Amino acid sequence: MSARRSYLAAAFSAKPFGMPIPPNWFGVAAFALLGALVNPGFWLIGAGLEGLYLWALSRNERFRATVDADGGKQNWNSRYGGLISVLDNQARQVQESIEIQAAEIVELLARTGATESQIADVRQMAWLHLKLLAARASILQVIASADREKRNLEEQERRVIDRLSADSITDELKRSLEQQLTVIRSRREAHLDAERRRELVEAELERLRQQVSLVREQALLATDEHSVASSLDALSASLNEANRWLKDQREIFAGLDDLTDEPPPAELLRPKAGANRRQRVSE
Repeated sequence: MSARRSYLAAAFSAKPFGMPIPPNWFGVAAFALLGALVNPGFWLIGAGLEGLYLWALSRNERFRATVDADGGKQNWNSRYGGLISVLDNQARQVQESIEIQAAEIVELLARTGATESQIADVRQMAWLHLKLLAARASILQVIASADREKRNLEEQERRVIDRLSADSITDELKRSLEQQLTVIRSRREAHLDAERRRELVEAELERLRQQVSLVREQALLATDEHSVASSLDALSASLNEANRWLKDQREIFAGLDDLTDEPPPAELLRPKAGANRRQRVSE
């Protein structure tokens, strides 16, 4: 089933700006009452008019564009909320700081007449940072589990090895114990691999933060369009390097719904940009 909202369903509940209740509902209620109190024929008339109304409105291009925009906003909220929900408070504050800096960069670039693709690079950087934070959160869960189970796994491995060394062991039991030992060792290797992945993600997160800070500082100090263009070229190069790294380390994002293929939502920095402006004014 398509995730996009049905145009007919949207038409049934459509309401003009400022109206708390869809006017279509009043029409449906009116014909329902007329059919019940005056003549059942009004039900047929109402059904025909309702069908004509829904068909006409659902085929209106402007109405469809509005429905698609609303659906995209809901999808964006779901995607963003899903990533934020796995972060702890400290990670959320770090992401908010990155988005505030990126939003300020976007404002600075807008004043210099930067293109939409250049602004999208800034948005992409903040989006990559959020995805890496989500990946790190999943990795930290594995590491936390490894810390709790480390001694238990070591003890299980020791007991299995002791049983395998017994002289009276049967072939069937030996095969079972060897398989059990393989699983235990695979788990321990996975725990070590999680630590390696954490270090990689931490290093890339720090590089992205430094790059965002650098571009912001260069944009603030830029005296002409050439200086701004140089900053954007550096950002694009860093972004290309980040995307290449993500593709090379694709296994880090296993279980996160192919986040490396997702484009950054256009709404990513818009709410934060407004909040950032209000914050600077208040200061």
